[in-house]
Parts: sequence; C-alpha cells; structure tokens
Amino acid sequence: MSDTLPGLVRHESLVNRSRFLAIAGPASDPDSALALIAEHSLADATHNCWAYRIGQQYRFNDDGEPGGTAGRPILAAIEGQGFDQVAVLVVRWFGGIKLGAGGLVRAYGGCAAECLRLAPRLPLVTMTRLDCRIDFALETALRNLLPEFRADVVAQDYRADGLHLGLSLPAEHGDALRERLTDLSRGQVRFHDPSAPDRPDHA
Repeated sequence: MSDTLPGLVRHESLVNRSRFLAIAGPASDPDSALALIAEHSLADATHNCWAYRIGQQYRFNDDGEPGGTAGRPILAAIEGQGFDQVAVLVVRWFGGIKLGAGGLVRAYGGCAAECLRLAPRLPLVTMTRLDCRIDFALETALRNLLPEFRADVVAQDYRADGLHLGLSLPAEHGDALRERLTDLSRGQVRFHDPSAPDRPDHA
C-alpha cells in the first residue's frame, strides 16, 4: 500500500554553494498537483523543477536543467519512498559552481528523497462503493453497523420498495459488510451496481 502526505512539507540542502529547497504536498489529481507547483514556484530561483505521481499518471519537468537531471530524479524519489498522490517541487538557487549531470541528479533526487523520508505519512485507502436496498424497518440497525466498517452514506432515497442507500467504505471491508447486511436482513437486502440502469429484481 502506498502513502500520501497529510500536508505540505519542506526540506532544504546546500550542495557546492547551490541552495536546494524541496516542497512536497498531497495531490489528488493532476490539476491539484500543477496548482501546488505553480503556487510554490519562486520567481527569484534559478530553476523550479518538479514531478508528481498520481496512480498511473505522472509528469516531471527539468525547467532548464540538462535533460534527465532534475525532474526524473525527483519522480524516482517519490517512487523510491513509496509515495502516491504526491507532487514535489525542488527549487534551486545557483551558487556559482557547476555540479555536472551526475551532481545535479544526486542533488535534486537527494533533496526530494530526504524531504519525503522525513515527512509524516498518511496511508492511502482504496475506497469502494456499495449500493443496496433494504426494508425501512432495518434502517436503524444498518446505520448502527456502519462505523464498524468505516462506511459513510453518500446517497439515500426513500422509495416505495424500501430504502436505497449508497455507501462508501474501504475496499477491504466491502465483502464483510455485504455478509453482515445479508445476515441482518435474512437475505432480503438487494445489492446493485450504481452504474447499471434500474431494473426489477425478478425476470
């Protein structure tokens, strides 16, 4: 399981008189990653290099540094530290001494990795959706079950044939909650896919 960050974190390092500042934060989608990078990029810096990874989506940018010496090492640091849904910006102020390609890779990647290594972690939980229909008489009992499975009601509709609920919960608890609801209702609960069109339960 991957981790994300609970909030913004920073780490600064000095390499041959060049100053590096890593700023990392959580990003749930590419737009929020780019917004974080834009907000914290510094106009007085020599380079604002960055990377993000959000699931299978990732991007990186060398911002004028030689290709492959900044953005890619930052991305490698995110992956190497086991993070997901994270954006990292590393700002550099040139100190007058050239670092060479290898030195840049170590400086950018190292600053990003140390920033993430020292940061607090927030485990990413895969959520699932469970939609069901129950008799009105079971509503209180069902709602009393939800905290045990860390489930939240995200949709509800009182219809003639019963209460229709949409539940959001950690995927690891999905099967167990289905079993409990089936037992609670003596098999009368009906589960359905919210993306499928409504249809009767019988042919």
